[in-house]
This record gives sequence, structure tokens and C-alpha cells, in this order.
Amino acid sequence: MTRPDTAPVRPGEELPLDRLREALRGRVEGHADALTVEQFPGGFSNLTYLVRLGEREYVLRRAPLGPVAAKAHDMPREYRLLERVHPVLPVAPRPVLLVEDTEVLGAPFYLMERRRGTIVRTKLPPEYADLPGAPRQLSEALADTLADLHAVDIDAAGLRDLGKPEGFNGRQVQGWAGRWRRARTDDLPPPTELHDEDVIAWLTANVPPETAHALVHNDFKLDNLMLDPADPSRVVALLDWEMTTVGDPLVDLGLTLTYWTMPEQPGGAPNRVGANAPGFLSREDFLSRYAARRGQDVSGVAWYEVLGHFKLAVIVIQIYARYRAGQTKDPRFAPLGEQAAWLIGEAWRRIRDVGE
Repeated sequence: MTRPDTAPVRPGEELPLDRLREALRGRVEGHADALTVEQFPGGFSNLTYLVRLGEREYVLRRAPLGPVAAKAHDMPREYRLLERVHPVLPVAPRPVLLVEDTEVLGAPFYLMERRRGTIVRTKLPPEYADLPGAPRQLSEALADTLADLHAVDIDAAGLRDLGKPEGFNGRQVQGWAGRWRRARTDDLPPPTELHDEDVIAWLTANVPPETAHALVHNDFKLDNLMLDPADPSRVVALLDWEMTTVGDPLVDLGLTLTYWTMPEQPGGAPNRVGANAPGFLSREDFLSRYAARRGQDVSGVAWYEVLGHFKLAVIVIQIYARYRAGQTKDPRFAPLGEQAAWLIGEAWRRIRDVGE
């Protein structure tokens, strides 16, 4: 049995139902007059809702409230990407309708098919409690899905124009460094104590050439997978495609390992899944599984792991900056400044480990 995965809409994030009803009427299957909306509670970025039109169900995605970074949270781009990715990688949900008229919800949004399954966040869910092999099975499913994503033929699928893979790694450092500096809040330690500028300098000085050109999800982690409640080895869906581009696949691997090896986060729940938890693939076993399925050398992954920690710190501080400015009142965002500082510290520790 799957757990309830939706909740009432959070205060301040309600949708104008009358305008939404008229925007959907006659454009998707279902009874618009029977419209109901709930909210998916997970995630810290885009707002995601369950839309019911009578017996028909859809997932609605729109950008977060308040000002957002340029080119971020681009729902039309995400919709058009899924149109091309879904036929060649079925774990990508099928998009259904794009609405670019900002008069409806205040920002462009799209509907996609709803898929049902289990999302594993910081602990093993009850449906897997009696499955002794579940931790290893879902670990392997995560590694295999990442390898399969990177195996997509970007030329045959018409996906190469999603990005500029040449020089991708250098642009990653420059872009994320700029975002960090713009979003950095005044309640963080100074750079000489936090070492954020030292991390940026090291990444810049050690940029590797791209190992390959592949589809890069850019936020690949366990809780962006939806799994079969009865079979943790079967992936039902891969979610959150907003940052997908074309570039070096090891950038994905580095960020995935960042999530996979994180212990308890400051201000957050203890992480009882991943490399530090019993029965799950270790960091080394995860790397071996991915490398064998993908057929790729991963010996230079340390730089990508440092970049992964830094990128996640940037994403976290951007959300925290919106919270500090009062653009969102979600209480889950309160400890994110501390979490960003912790991630920078972990990036700096890994740099020192490389130098030893």
C-alpha cells in the first residue's frame, strides 16, 4: 500500500481555481467542473499539485512564488524537453498540456500524467519494511537509472540542442559561482571562515575536460525516483526535469553522490538511506555499479563531487534567500542557511582530502 502523498495546499500557495478551471476546460480529458487541487508536500523548488478533474488525475507544475533567477524554473522548456525525452526514456512522465498565459496562475505551468508509486526520502518506508533486500535493490535501481539516462543517444533523440556540451564543466563553475555570490546572505560566516571563495578557486583551477556528451538531469537523487511499492527494484518514474541539459554525465554522478553520502543535515532529519545506512550500496559500490553499466571511467570523480556539494549549497542558499526576504513563508526553509554552510564545509573538506 502506498502512503498518502498529497496534502492540503500550503497557505500562500493556493491556486485560483476559477481561472484554472476555465484554462483546462475542453483542453484535457476530465470534467473541469469537478476540479479539485491538492499539493505534493515534498521538494523545495517548483510548486507541484495534484489536479483532479473528476476521475482524471494530472500533476501540475509551476515556478515558485516571488522573483526567481533568470532562466530558472522554465516550465515551457521543461514541458518541451519531456515531449522529446519521454519517447526514448519511458521513466520520464508524459507531458499533457502547456499553458504559457501568465494571467491564469501568475506564471506559465504545465500538466503531466500522474504516476503512482513510492518516493523514498530520509528513511525506508513501511511498504519496504518486510523486504530484506529493499535497500540494495533501490540502491541498484538508482545507479542503473542514472546510467540509462546517460546512455540516451542525444543525437538520435534530437536532444543535443538542449545545451552546449563543449566547455560545459568550466561554465558550470562560473555559473554556480555567480549564483552563489548573488544569493549569499549576510548571516553566513565570512568567506575566510566558510571557505566558499576557496572552493570556487579550486574548482576553477582544476576544471577537467568533459568525459562525454550526454543528457544531464542536474538534480538526480533518490527522492526524484518513484518506485513500485511492491518491488523497489522497479522505477516507475524519474521526476523534476527542470534543470536538464546536455553536458558531462559525471556532473550528474557527482551530485548524486553528494546526496547519497550525506548524513544528518543541520536542522534536518537524520538520513537513514544511502551510503551511511545498513544494506544500501556504499559510495564505492555505487560507483562500481554505475561504471559497469555505463562503461565509463569514474576515476576522476572527486572534482565532480566537490562541484556537487557546491551546486547543492547554491540551490539551498537561493531558496533560503527567498525565505529571508519574505518571498515564501514555508517553515521548512528556516534551517537552509545552516545547511548551505555545512555543504560548503563538506566541499572544502573533500578538497583537502584530495590534496593529502
